[in-house]
Amino acid sequence: MAHLRSRRRLALAVPVVLSLTATLGFLPSAASAATSAASADTAARAADGPGLAYVVNTRTDHRTIESVRQEIIRNGGSVVASYDRIGVIVVHSANPDFGARMRAVRGVRSAGATRTAPLTAAGTTDEGAVRVLSKAEAARAARAATAGQEPLEADQWDLRAIGADRAAAIDPGSRSVTVGVIDTGVDDTHPDIAPNFSASQSASCVSGKADTTYGAWRPADADHYHGTHVAGEIAAARNGIGVAGVAPGVKVASITVAQPDSTSLFYPESVVCAFVFAADHGIEITNNSYYVDPWLYNCMDDPDQRAIVDAVNRAQLYAQRKGTLNVASAGNSNDDLDADAITDTSSPDDSTAGTRTVDPHECFDVPTQLPGVVTVSAVGAKGAKAYYSSYGRGVVDVAGPGGDRFQIPDTPSKNGRILSTLPNGQYGWLQGTSMASPHVAAVAALLKSAHPHATPERLQELLKAQADNPGCPAEPYDGDGDGVVDATCAGGKRVNGFYGFGVVNALRAVE
Repeated sequence: MAHLRSRRRLALAVPVVLSLTATLGFLPSAASAATSAASADTAARAADGPGLAYVVNTRTDHRTIESVRQEIIRNGGSVVASYDRIGVIVVHSANPDFGARMRAVRGVRSAGATRTAPLTAAGTTDEGAVRVLSKAEAARAARAATAGQEPLEADQWDLRAIGADRAAAIDPGSRSVTVGVIDTGVDDTHPDIAPNFSASQSASCVSGKADTTYGAWRPADADHYHGTHVAGEIAAARNGIGVAGVAPGVKVASITVAQPDSTSLFYPESVVCAFVFAADHGIEITNNSYYVDPWLYNCMDDPDQRAIVDAVNRAQLYAQRKGTLNVASAGNSNDDLDADAITDTSSPDDSTAGTRTVDPHECFDVPTQLPGVVTVSAVGAKGAKAYYSSYGRGVVDVAGPGGDRFQIPDTPSKNGRILSTLPNGQYGWLQGTSMASPHVAAVAALLKSAHPHATPERLQELLKAQADNPGCPAEPYDGDGDGVVDATCAGGKRVNGFYGFGVVNALRAVE
């Protein structure tokens, strides 16, 4: 499932978008008067629509939250989880008018459905398949391994590209630093992940409420491999088995948010739960290799999409205030996130997708375009932007190795994708900005290890300062080699739309 759907098509800063920051800071109530009890009771009795999940975003004072809870019940809703500190309430309701009625309640800043299909329905995915490492490839890599390398490290061109192999000899990272993998779940029994796994900081947030039952954080099945691959890229142990992670001394935790069915969709209420859980459990860095379903871009003139942006942003800002740096993939659509317009053909992805034109300055890829989130583009083995990677001047902060099948490395398997862990003790290749983001999260973990008191803002500054920027390409960019210009890089050597401030460098982070 490579961003599986999860940046999803091949494998998903302070992006200071002033319009976004201002809008998020002053989300108005849809109306000033509450719905009358009589009309609300009528709506509750007429609740014959499909069961949907909603987020209701309120002021955070106790009186308002209690009053809104009463209105939720009166309007035919049931509270699933209430995150009072950020004023986000997760609700299920079959009342077709529920969202509109809640937007009219005093103290409600925004409210809307988090999906377009009923709670029991399954959506669709659009994602490339993982390729599992063959026995012959493993044997070739093992024969090519040199002293001090892990058995499969010869095929990990990405480690050498950012100096992670040399960085590990200086400082593999501190065990007091944890990276939370918000994803499809992590197989903590994998021999390369088990030594660095933190069960006490792991949970399932699939329902919108944290489940800390032992093992709840694991993937539903072997097809939900995305999170395990991401975790291995970050912190696979240097233990003489398989591969190595960029920061093999830090810990990883799993916060599962993907639906356990074939869709693997990441709904907003699950992501809200994940950010709050990470913040409350001392996780220093989160990796977010996905976009929040069902909308690739959430437009602020749509009340449902506006409520999604509001809810997730409140949660990720709460995490930042608690000391958590959030890192996210930029996406696999080769979209210019600083363009005047983008064509979105994949939304909503939980029912029937349509075609729409959106303004990425008013319609946001969540969480990657939220304020304070580190937005990551992908490069291949030759150091150039990956053909699929989205980009954008003023949006992308840094870049990391994400793999590119057109950029072939000089490795035993000659595979330009990223090799990492898979469930059930396996290994395999994926490509996507899903793979670039964990490389950046791991470098951030190395920086946090070296600077334990650094705030999320300071860590982001350090990430940008140590990055290597190749600058915009001298020739027109043709990522897939078909003779057609695929993207235009805006900016200069210091910062540009393809690489932001540059490709992260693990060696420089520890020196």
